[in-house]
Amino acid sequence: MPKKNFKEPKALRVAAFNVSMDASNYLQQADIPSQGATALQQALADQHPQIRAIAEIIQHTRPDVLVLNEFDYIDRAEGVDRFQADYLSVSQNGEAPIDYPYVYLAPVNTGKPSPYDLNRDGKVSNYGDDAWGFGWYEGQYAMVVLSKYPIVENEVRTFQNFKWKDMPGALRPLMPATSEWWYPDEVWAEFPLSSKSHWDVPVQVGEHQLHVLVSHPTPPVFDGEENRNGRRNHDEVRFWADYIRPEHSDYIYDDQGREGGLATDAAFVIAGDLNASDEGDGNIPGTIEQLTLHPLVQGDVVPLSEGGAQHSPDNPKGSSHTASWRKRADYVLPSVAGIRVIDSGVFWPSEGQPKADLVSSRGASSDHRLVWLDIQLRD
Repeated sequence: MPKKNFKEPKALRVAAFNVSMDASNYLQQADIPSQGATALQQALADQHPQIRAIAEIIQHTRPDVLVLNEFDYIDRAEGVDRFQADYLSVSQNGEAPIDYPYVYLAPVNTGKPSPYDLNRDGKVSNYGDDAWGFGWYEGQYAMVVLSKYPIVENEVRTFQNFKWKDMPGALRPLMPATSEWWYPDEVWAEFPLSSKSHWDVPVQVGEHQLHVLVSHPTPPVFDGEENRNGRRNHDEVRFWADYIRPEHSDYIYDDQGREGGLATDAAFVIAGDLNASDEGDGNIPGTIEQLTLHPLVQGDVVPLSEGGAQHSPDNPKGSSHTASWRKRADYVLPSVAGIRVIDSGVFWPSEGQPKADLVSSRGASSDHRLVWLDIQLRD
């Protein structure tokens, strides 16, 4: 006899892909501040070959739930809906079309102007390094969730406006070799933790609910001895480590005014470009281990590829790399609760394999690789 309230297990593929669909892939650097806000819209309208390649990779790997990083936040009809209609719903190089009827997107902090000199260069420029999240225009490097399964819209939580100061033990940056704060009190009072945003997007998969925890922490570089980006990256990653652990999440509040984090038995995946690696690259030591060694995360699941191993033949961790700059930066980390991992991988064909041309350069598709996890949701 089936046990009471038994939920039929469901298998699905969850993926994360930094698609590099921001203005820097379509414009010269000098033109980005003035023209960047319309660059993705124009590229989509022009059938840009880089976007066709991104769609081909997605059609080939066929995720059921897909997190896209660096997909600019623009009008939905001219952005993600056009990407679906003109690219994903059209065969690319012989691949079968794919349809995502459910979409989630929301504003981010990249390019959101601040009134302060955040990089302390003596000028208030509003954008670039003086935006609340680095960006030359509002919505640069944004995020999207695509799903074949319904998104529970009224239960989505966003944390775009959560203040960094409200994280206990926040790694507030100091001026080098001093005890003076890099961000003065008036700035610190307003500073958001998220360089883009943090989202908890519940997806209803049959009788099971999967929380897709989405973010894109700032790269831990492009700063100075104060390490303001490295410290922010650490705490952006730490946010999820606290959010999934009820005894650590009581300080958290979302943009809708709700407090706390996930329940202990919630099934989740932490998905996205976390800009953190156990091989360093500017990260504060232990940053990504906050998640990969977390007791509620199956951190021993490491997606691999032959292409990554070939790209870094002298590095024993090369097969786990997800970026052309030879680091594991992109993750789909499953919870211990409610998930059995079936398989995993990184889309990175080695030279000579079919579709290797799709990952030959950033201009061909992206400097990141799609990372996927096949999971079974179960009681």
